[in-house]
Amino acid sequence: MKIRQLSVFVENKTGHLNQILEVLARNNINIIALTLADSSDFGLLRMLVSDPEKAAEALRAENIAIRIHEVLSLELEGVPGSLSRVLNRFSDNGIAIEYIYAFSFGSKSILVMRPENTEKAIEIIQKFQLKPIYESDLKAQL
Repeated sequence: MKIRQLSVFVENKTGHLNQILEVLARNNINIIALTLADSSDFGLLRMLVSDPEKAAEALRAENIAIRIHEVLSLELEGVPGSLSRVLNRFSDNGIAIEYIYAFSFGSKSILVMRPENTEKAIEIIQKFQLKPIYESDLKAQL
């Protein structure tokens, strides 16, 4: 149910993002999803990739600051309001979400989130029979 996500600090300068992407390409790492939040000096790049350990090793070899975090991922119904209904399950049970992003994967809509209390969030996922996405699910589609 947990998926490993790369978090990379990116200096806000021309070419720095591309440097990261080139390292991944050279190492045959496929990017499944990414999001980039920026500030005036640095950005935080979050990515799901085909091989998180290999990607982290390759990026560290290039002196790129990286961490691997565990996030949760769910499949959303392809209907209006599905994201709101899912997030209500967590907020109604006192679970704050630190951040979320979503992407399409094949015919599926996928939500990635980092709750402040992962174990409690997993209990909610199980209790309400939400459909978790596993790392193996993502790799199977590549």
